[in-house]
Amino acid sequence: MRVGDADRRSRLAPFVSAVVRKAAGAHDDAFVRDLGRRTLASSISSLRPARIGAVAAAYDRLLETVAAQPHVSLVAECDGQRAGFALLLDDLPDDVTGLPQAFLAYMAVEPEFQRRGVGAALLRAAEDEAKGRGLPYMAFMVTEENAAARQLYERAGYATERRLLCKAL
Repeated sequence: MRVGDADRRSRLAPFVSAVVRKAAGAHDDAFVRDLGRRTLASSISSLRPARIGAVAAAYDRLLETVAAQPHVSLVAECDGQRAGFALLLDDLPDDVTGLPQAFLAYMAVEPEFQRRGVGAALLRAAEDEAKGRGLPYMAFMVTEENAAARQLYERAGYATERRLLCKAL
């Protein structure tokens, strides 16, 4: 990040100290379900307008899919308040090369904590989990229009590997 960007950003939203831990129990599960549902709009592309109810049902299916396979759920806290989460799959090889990878299935940050370092802390913790499991890569998808998330990932060193192209017919 350029120094000017850091200065401008800190005046708008000061960074917070986030502690990331593994999710534990029903309260964390409820938080993941609730925050994920409240942040679904950032996953909807303008190229494929969708009813929020249908997207919420897809999110619930994602949670069921994640729960049914090896994964880790991470929760970020700021001053004891849950601020975000990440869901990391650790047994989903790349579908083109077959190489092992961690796959970040979903990550969300509470609106009041966005652009304050919580997402970066969750991403670092997910990377640490992946490295600890001997996984050489981490991959995920992000909606093209989610500029803040794309900027976070680019600052963390991620690059576009493939693109999903879409056209309304």
